[in-house]
Parts: sequence; C-alpha cells; structure tokens
Amino acid sequence: MKVWGHIANCLKSSGACALVTVAETGGSTPRETGARMIVRPDGGFFGTIGGGTLEFEVIRQAANAAGRKIAGFELKTVSLGPDLGQCCGGRAKIAIEVFVAEHLDTAERLALEESKPYPFVTRAIIDNGSVREREIADQIPENVFEIKGLNGKELLFEQFGETRRILFLFGAGHVGKALVLALAPLPFSIVWIDGRADQFPSAVPANVTKVCTSDPAKALEDAPNGAFVLAMTHSHGLDEEIMARALLAQRFGYCGVIGSKTKRVRFLKRLKSRGLSDSVLSTMVCPVGVTTIKSKHPAVIAAGIVVDLIARDEACYQQAAASGRLAHK
Repeated sequence: MKVWGHIANCLKSSGACALVTVAETGGSTPRETGARMIVRPDGGFFGTIGGGTLEFEVIRQAANAAGRKIAGFELKTVSLGPDLGQCCGGRAKIAIEVFVAEHLDTAERLALEESKPYPFVTRAIIDNGSVREREIADQIPENVFEIKGLNGKELLFEQFGETRRILFLFGAGHVGKALVLALAPLPFSIVWIDGRADQFPSAVPANVTKVCTSDPAKALEDAPNGAFVLAMTHSHGLDEEIMARALLAQRFGYCGVIGSKTKRVRFLKRLKSRGLSDSVLSTMVCPVGVTTIKSKHPAVIAAGIVVDLIARDEACYQQAAASGRLAHK
C-alpha cells in the first residue's frame, strides 16, 4: 500500500488523517509488525491491520484523533483477549500519528520516494507527544518500526515502501490480462511485453509497464538479474525462443512457460537440441502455477500462477536474507 500517497490525498481533501501502524506484536495477532492503515476524520480508511474488533476499535480512535486536526503521536498496548474479548490471545502495540495540513509537503516528498521499487527508512524525533523533523535515514533498523533513545531524545525509525519483484510477462492474451489484474495489489513490478499493440488494454495497473515490440524475446536484454520471466504468448515458437534466451542467461530467479505436460516434454527436447544442458533445463517451470487446480478459466489459471509466484518470491527473498544481502522485505 502506498502509505504516503494516501496521506497526501487525505490532507488535500480532509485537512487531516491518522496513520495507524502495528508497532509490535506478541503471541497470535491478526497482522504482523508494520501493517498500516490511513484513517480519515469521517472514519473512511485505506489498508488493514487485520479486521475484527481490534481494527474496528482502532479506526474509531484514529478517526476521533484525526477529527481534532491537531498533530500528535500515541502508542497504545492492546491485549486482544482481556481488552477486546478476542480469542487470539496475543497483544499488539498500536501507533496512531495524526497528520495535519502543514505536513502535506512532507507527505508528497515521501510519496515520491515510495513510488520507487524498494523500501526506505525515515527517522523522526518524538517530542512531547508529536513527531517532527522526519527525514530519510541512511541506516536500516532491525525492525520496520523502532523507537530508540539517543542523546536524551526519542528517535522513531520506520520502514516504508516494499521490495517488488520484477516480472517480465510475455503475452497479452486472456490469461496475461487476468494475471496483470491479479498482481495489481501485490509486490511485483510487471514489464508486459507483446508484439501486438491492439492486445493491450488502454489502462493498466500502476505497477505495469507496457512494451510493444516486433522482437519480444529481445526485451530480455533489459531484464535485471533476479527478475522473473513468464512466457504465455500466442505462439509456441515465440515461447520457446523466450525460454531459450532466458534459460541460457542463467541469471533469472524464475523461468516459466504456460502449457501442459506434453508441451513441457516437447520444449525440453527442442531446447536440448539447442545445446541447453539437463541441469539448466531442470529449472524451467512448465506447467506453471498450482497444477492441482484443473479449471481452464483465465482468472482461475491466473490465481494459481499468483500463488506460485508469491511462494517463489518469498523463497528468493529468504535465500537473499540468509546470505546477508537483505535486511527487510
């Protein structure tokens, strides 16, 4: 969720809003640390901290705080069982920060930073129940929300944005269209490639870049290391060419091609004749998605692919984190 973009829009329309953050969790809780909501004075909101009684009560408190239109910051500890009667049994610290019109410049500046496909950290001073001097920080905190004491001051460190997996998606057919829509709210940046301009819809989600080219497979030259590659074009010959180039590069996190088990057997034979080794060919994913789902409806196929892509993205992230290349996702 684009936190700062929503804050900026709320400040323009309502003059105030509240940022709700799950600052700390213990035991069983609806959402993890760093889950956020933006709440307007009228009770409208964006995002979720898990639903249920906790969210309902926090929305009420945040809306009331935003309605006063006085900048402020408070941190509350909630025990889900004793305080709210929920059976989760966990506890959570919830931060509520109220923004007012004078914060619009900061919100717009950070919204621009949040539009980039990687996370960033802000540092601010907590002073007498308010947050001030928020700026982008160089250091990476241990957690996505952290309050530290330093030189007699309380410093608030927060991580915003997200690391988005770059997906080079070849093919703007029915499944391609359904997949783009399914991935719209998820942490993927999609480069959508097809040689047929009229196959693309006029409007696409914000995380999609359309590329129309007479040589779709050549677009792989612009793909960064670790990108996911997924071929589902109208041509088996083009799918094969894309897979050949992607697999030979040996620098992508995922190489998949839509199709049946029969298509896989034929592709393996053809790609092997091109000189690809068995070890390289073993990394090609075909069929793609959750293969236990038998429906051939484009939206259902797309849903299965999304589940698989999320799992593979998480596995890549965990591998990178274990090697020390990442701190947070």
